[in-house]
Amino acid sequence: MGDVPVPTHLVGSVSQPDAESVFRVVAETLGASAPRIPDGEVGERFYWIQFQKSRFDATDGLVRVGPPGPLLRDLFDNRPVALADGVDASSIVLPPLGYAAAATESYRTFARLRDSGVIAPGTRFQVSLPTPAGVIGSFFADGSRAAMEPVYERAVLAELDAILDAVPHDDLAVQWDTALEFAYLEGVEMRGRRMLPWWGETHDDVLAGVVERAARYAAAVPGDVQVGWHLCYGDVEEHHFVQPTDARHLADVVTGLATAVGRRVDWVHLPVPIERDDAAYFAPLADAQLPAGATVFLGLVHHEDGLDGALRRAEAARTAVSGFGIATECGFGRGPAERTVPLLQLHADVAAALA
Repeated sequence: MGDVPVPTHLVGSVSQPDAESVFRVVAETLGASAPRIPDGEVGERFYWIQFQKSRFDATDGLVRVGPPGPLLRDLFDNRPVALADGVDASSIVLPPLGYAAAATESYRTFARLRDSGVIAPGTRFQVSLPTPAGVIGSFFADGSRAAMEPVYERAVLAELDAILDAVPHDDLAVQWDTALEFAYLEGVEMRGRRMLPWWGETHDDVLAGVVERAARYAAAVPGDVQVGWHLCYGDVEEHHFVQPTDARHLADVVTGLATAVGRRVDWVHLPVPIERDDAAYFAPLADAQLPAGATVFLGLVHHEDGLDGALRRAEAARTAVSGFGIATECGFGRGPAERTVPLLQLHADVAAALA
């Protein structure tokens, strides 16, 4: 035990009705131990990137392919999006994606609560953005992905620019959510189809493409704005798209960030499956090159097994990583709202036990 507090990280989504409720409950429960607070991804963002489909449906030159009617899964139309016949991607003009509008509105609330003493001084407002490659790979048909990636990337970076204009840089932290890329690195099969990116087939090519893109996204964030990564294995009804055998692919990407990103990285967040309280899961991280000065947050907090489970995973993690902070594996915006306060309190209890 020591006197240095263990920091906590919130990935993004929090099950509350609005941003003010998120800010208040996080500030009350975690206080200054949470150096950044997101707005909970409330409203249309509750199911991560699914709301982006509405932007594609409103874009001239993009169409759904497949059956004539919606192919519903989790209440969303899962037919892929594609360029319409004869349409060049360079002519596509996407509407505002919604991230900047949400961040601008939420920041006003954040600033008011911080200025009134509800949120601890020095806390940053966290905005989570999906990697453009992750959105394109999730929603677009194979033949349209390579052409549409730069179109969507420009749109995301335009949203980032608007956020940078709306939020003072010393109040802001930007997180890049990286999920589908791990399906590519794992070579996952989904619905009978192996997941392959449009930039390569070998593991080395896939990894190089992931890291190259991460460096490009990071370069768009000014140096006086904090930046970090949430590395994710998916979260559909609290299940990964595949359970990682160990942290090897996470270690590869983290090392890539350390070597390729030309600016300070403030944090990286890594998932820890609930059943992995063994040293073998964490072993690859011992040889990873971590970005200088970055805090590693391990998603070892699970509501199902509480304090004891988190401490078992933390003990195993210490065989490979030191000085880490804590988090859940992913966001918890789609869980029941009544679970939010106990789960935040669990973060506080774990942090106190590890201090």
